[in-house]
Amino acid sequence: MPGRIKKIEEKDKKAEQRTVPCSMLPFWSELCDSEKEMIEQSSIKARYEKGMILNRSEQECKGIMLLLSGGLRTYIVSDEGREVTLFRVGKGETCVLSGSCLMDSIVFDVMIEAVEDTEVIIIPTSVLSQIMKENPRVEVYLYKTAMERFSDVMWTMQQILFMRADKRVAIFLWDELAKSNHTTIYLTHDEIARYIGSAREAVTKVLKYFARKGVVSLGRGKIEVIDRNKLKKYL
Repeated sequence: MPGRIKKIEEKDKKAEQRTVPCSMLPFWSELCDSEKEMIEQSSIKARYEKGMILNRSEQECKGIMLLLSGGLRTYIVSDEGREVTLFRVGKGETCVLSGSCLMDSIVFDVMIEAVEDTEVIIIPTSVLSQIMKENPRVEVYLYKTAMERFSDVMWTMQQILFMRADKRVAIFLWDELAKSNHTTIYLTHDEIARYIGSAREAVTKVLKYFARKGVVSLGRGKIEVIDRNKLKKYL
């Protein structure tokens, strides 16, 4: 009976692998048939609930992740426990820093958290490492994507160091409106503070100020932007 159960599990795993849409990878067209087969055979789907930590500095490097649904937050934590969000990754995007061990020039560790229920494709580092040695175009893609993310990191640092809290909150709200195309943003003050690298008290103070000015309406766990033109003045 144990042998039968094992065979069933292996069969289910193979069936799961066949459903993995690896062709969504941005560099898929750059691969030869044997490389595509390697990725299809080794890649797996993984599901993470909101709040789960996918990557820690002490954990083994998983590989790159392609998001099928949900969202990830990449952040760093100070010795005092303060979190600074570096960037977020959404549906259809690739998280390359989960496979940072593949890139020699990436020398710092990051945390990666699921900000909502998330499903990803994981391409293991062992497979990618082998493909990168034989296919430089894959290596170029990974480094290019990493550099684009570092541009996001520099923008984040610029906001934290040089912008007033009201402008940072306004930029965040404006970006969220552009992403969702809805006027209501379902986030707590604490979540926004972590996203922009600020204190929750500072975010609450700014949001209450915006509410008094008729920019937003505040509710439990949500913020409704009621006047985009007024919000735009704070950008």
